Amino acid sequence: MSRRIALGLLLSTAPIPVAAQSILRPAPGAPTTLTPAQQAARAVYEEMVEINTADSVGSVTKSAEAVAARFRAAGFPTADIQLVGPADKPAKQNLVVRYRGKGAGKPILLLAHLDVVQAKRSDWASDPFEMREESGYFIGRGVADDKSMAAILTANLLRYKQEGWVPERDLILALTADEEGGNTNGVSWLIEHRRELIDAEYAINEGGGGTLGPNDEPLFHSIQAAEKVYHDFTLTVRNTGGHSSVPRKDNAIYSLAAALLRIQQYTFPVELNDVTRPFFEQTAKVEIPSLAAAMRAIVANPGDTAAARIISTDPRYASMLRTTCVATMLEGGHAPNALPQFVKANVNCRIAPTSTGSQVKAVLQRLVNDSSVAIATDRPDRRDGAPTPINASLLRATTQLTAAMFKGVPVIPTMSTGATDGYRLRAAGIPTYGVSGIFSAAGETNAHGRDEKLRVKSFYDGLEFLYLLVKQVAGPTKPIS
Repeated sequence: MSRRIALGLLLSTAPIPVAAQSILRPAPGAPTTLTPAQQAARAVYEEMVEINTADSVGSVTKSAEAVAARFRAAGFPTADIQLVGPADKPAKQNLVVRYRGKGAGKPILLLAHLDVVQAKRSDWASDPFEMREESGYFIGRGVADDKSMAAILTANLLRYKQEGWVPERDLILALTADEEGGNTNGVSWLIEHRRELIDAEYAINEGGGGTLGPNDEPLFHSIQAAEKVYHDFTLTVRNTGGHSSVPRKDNAIYSLAAALLRIQQYTFPVELNDVTRPFFEQTAKVEIPSLAAAMRAIVANPGDTAAARIISTDPRYASMLRTTCVATMLEGGHAPNALPQFVKANVNCRIAPTSTGSQVKAVLQRLVNDSSVAIATDRPDRRDGAPTPINASLLRATTQLTAAMFKGVPVIPTMSTGATDGYRLRAAGIPTYGVSGIFSAAGETNAHGRDEKLRVKSFYDGLEFLYLLVKQVAGPTKPIS
């Protein structure tokens, strides 16, 4: 899942010249001299990026072992460094490290995934598994999603150990497998098999971050407190087919095409919740006047179609309003001179967290209204429930620290339109919030795409932000001024 939230990326599948992949506008503010803490964090970051952890061809275990070696060298007890996972998946082991505090409260879980989306060398201007620094950016697969967060959390725990800081409560670092794909999701495995290793009052995860304006100024800082529900539906049409020289009215391809067209033309109703409602309220304070007015109107009346239409012109916000469904894959036909006997399509839905997959399936069946089109899914309804308020102490610390570091921009709760492992923890009773202190402009990181990048300044800002934030919420430390 991309760290940037609510920002859709439209990626061309056609090859593009290397020259067209170059960064067009330098990112300002990268430090020219690094502090010892920054140097240490950069070394962890580079090591993580340069270990291929893509599903099927890479190894999360190799990266987890490299991080574990750093903790052993720093003096962490062997019992507090756990490399665990399914015995039949040697490349999918997860690292869990416990940083001991005074035991004054339940631990805080610090979560990041080590796996990345696959990257082809032929698509990139340079080797995607070599971290480059160019024009104020770090470039490489995973620099944004999610090895920046993994490196920051790792480096900060090592820094705490070096400083001798003892928090009031334990901190737990979990670096996991198969968040992006694969059949061995690390968080699910830990919940089912080693819950005691990660049980916590709440978790800090990816999914949040800051948004920069057109002049590189901070606009707002978001905390992810909810996610839309990922759900795939398969639409299938079967018939006896026949010779193409004798067309039939019940052509399977036409039936499926008609069904997909009905889905395309349908707009789900606006469905706000306890996270998206304050998101639009707060974002209206920093947006352009036309969007701001529409946001205020939609909060006052979710049925205001004119306001929803204006908000929907901006892809950053459109899918936060409602459930969306889109066709993503097609398969069918068996010969160019034969009528199709079997066709199917995948429709991917991102469902508002106040609805369920079962409810959306019923809507799709009503829209299609054709008994020849079967609609099926193998996903049960998600169990994490409706969004809940953000932990008060975490929100207070984030707000105070944001004011001190980022010119007092607002802190806004948000809902991810994509998915992270946070929903798995929420379903298991561990509240999870995405917060990072990492700022970027809309869509610039190109997470999951070619030449993924993250601003150098943003990485080091996030390093300091999370260093201070975790100290503040785990205590004891002086209040943020």
